[in-house]
Amino acid sequence: MSSTTAPATATPGAGAGAPSVNNPTPGNVYTAGPKTGNEILIDGYELVVGLEVHVELATKTKLFSGSANRFGDEPNTNIDPVTLGLPGALPVLNRQAVELAMYIGTALNCTIQPCAFHRKNYFYPDMPKAYQISQYDQPLNVNGSLELPGGKIIGVERAHLEEDTGKSTHFGGTGGRIHGSTHSLIDFNRAGVPLVEIVSRPDIRTSEEARQYVTELRAILLAVGASDAKMEEGSMRCDANVSVHKPGEPYGTRCEIKNVNSIRSLGKAIDYEARRQIDLIETGEKVRQETRHWDENDGRTHTLRTKEDADDYRYFLEPDLVPLVPSESWIKDIQDSMPMLPTARRKRLAAATGAPADGEAVMVVVERGQDDYVLSVAEAGGDGARALIYVKEAFAPTGDDTAPADAVLPGDIAALTNLETSGKITATQAKTILAEIVANGGGDAAAIATAKGFEAMDTGALEAMVDQVIADNAAAWAKYIGGEDKAMGALVGAAMKASQGKADGKLVTALLQAKRTT
Repeated sequence: MSSTTAPATATPGAGAGAPSVNNPTPGNVYTAGPKTGNEILIDGYELVVGLEVHVELATKTKLFSGSANRFGDEPNTNIDPVTLGLPGALPVLNRQAVELAMYIGTALNCTIQPCAFHRKNYFYPDMPKAYQISQYDQPLNVNGSLELPGGKIIGVERAHLEEDTGKSTHFGGTGGRIHGSTHSLIDFNRAGVPLVEIVSRPDIRTSEEARQYVTELRAILLAVGASDAKMEEGSMRCDANVSVHKPGEPYGTRCEIKNVNSIRSLGKAIDYEARRQIDLIETGEKVRQETRHWDENDGRTHTLRTKEDADDYRYFLEPDLVPLVPSESWIKDIQDSMPMLPTARRKRLAAATGAPADGEAVMVVVERGQDDYVLSVAEAGGDGARALIYVKEAFAPTGDDTAPADAVLPGDIAALTNLETSGKITATQAKTILAEIVANGGGDAAAIATAKGFEAMDTGALEAMVDQVIADNAAAWAKYIGGEDKAMGALVGAAMKASQGKADGKLVTALLQAKRTT
């Protein structure tokens, strides 16, 4: 289970300890509406979201024992007396887990501070000790931030260490849930696996921002090597605290949506829950604080239980572990060994290519880890802007997670960009040459162009050809000069066909536009 969030005044909503709210009336299904990009939803309500992301750390062993931390093994094989909570078994803190947690804290601009472990008490079969060792009011990482690709800053309340629970599998019911099941089986392999729980501040205002936050956080985790962050395997799990209110009024009562298992589902769940709450308020009912489950099959959230508060867990200091005080030298070692993070890499690539840092090309290339390659093309004398487009479109990783860029020399791509930018070949011809270079693992762009008979048409010949295209396509030209911009495509297509691909499409477009205004 996750630890408690910050006090209600600092998280999305209030109304702690209120009874559960019923599900909507059957048949009254609330579906997510279209995205407008506005922070105001419908009827003047504002959405407020805070996220709790649980990340399993990429350690070899568990947080407090020597059992293997490994996904996919036979059930109940990675266990020991500490995992099972047997009498006399004592926890020993995993140094690597602490170090990975510090990498996460540093990447999220947190303050790393002395911390302590607490026992969080609850009675459920997935934790055989009947408590979870977590961090409560003295977490390792506090007061951080995460920058979204568009520049918005989302505050990070804390990123604390705790142990994961076991996994219960329910049989005989519907949807794999305990309600209606006939029996359950428990696998303790996951119990005791080191987790970092990253709790955002309630700064998220749209479902799209929530998706961007989790996507960016996942990229950071992969960059620092803290986790494989595979949501499909449960090594990264997300809970969303959702509330709505009218601007200027206090935050509304929040509901927590548990363990959403994909970024796409996260957005859908938030949109649904916001509209459900607005509907309740508009019909005079109250939103009551509770924990809800997102059902992907029916596209709705459903009541799980009344939301617990800190008092329900009866936190107290873990008596078998001393406080953890990271030394200044240890923290500095972490800071000095940090890799360049995705935000910095995007800004660096944008500066070198002139593309926007949050544009699709920069985002895709950095996500693939191909930004260094684009920069190396520019260093080899190539055009960075064209290299960015080439790599985005033609250098997608193959099934074995390798990319063609691994085999193609940057100089080969640099030469191709220069052929295109100098006007010696057209963009269409450059695309054909690029495909051959990628397929062969390299090649001389100029030699390939010569062999294929590629050359750009000179201006005089191009203008004459455009005049002929206009004469041959009088109906399309009439539509174009009459204001139907779609007719431009037919005219450009005719020009490319007439020139056998030698015409520069951009120049053809410019000539048509010039003739339209004369």
